[in-house]
Amino acid sequence: MSDPAAASAGLFGSLRRLAHTGLDLAGNRIALFGTELEQEKLRLASGMLLAAVGFLLLAVALLLLNALVVLLFWETHVLAVTGALAAIQGVAGAWVLRRAQEKLRAAEGGPFALSLGELRRDRDGLFPVDP
Repeated sequence: MSDPAAASAGLFGSLRRLAHTGLDLAGNRIALFGTELEQEKLRLASGMLLAAVGFLLLAVALLLLNALVVLLFWETHVLAVTGALAAIQGVAGAWVLRRAQEKLRAAEGGPFALSLGELRRDRDGLFPVDP
């Protein structure tokens, strides 16, 4: 017959190894989540900075160009030149804001897609679905 103490030690050893493996797995997933969180933070900060610069440039350009138009065409064609400058500034501002929108758009699969994918693979490995 088998020794109960040896069986108990084997069971506890197996449980300890299982717990150690589980903690390693959780640690890896937390590290991956932290990396993805940092990437999301940098992506959002970059997009917000571009948007702020775009708004600032549009405001300054509108102010200066409108002043210039008023001074240059005080007596002739004020409306035509003002309209042209507004159109040019509008197109430039729309382009900058579009670039900011692209920066702020979440990556394919959404934020933390890698972490969620790894957790799904872990779940499927631990609890396979029977056909």
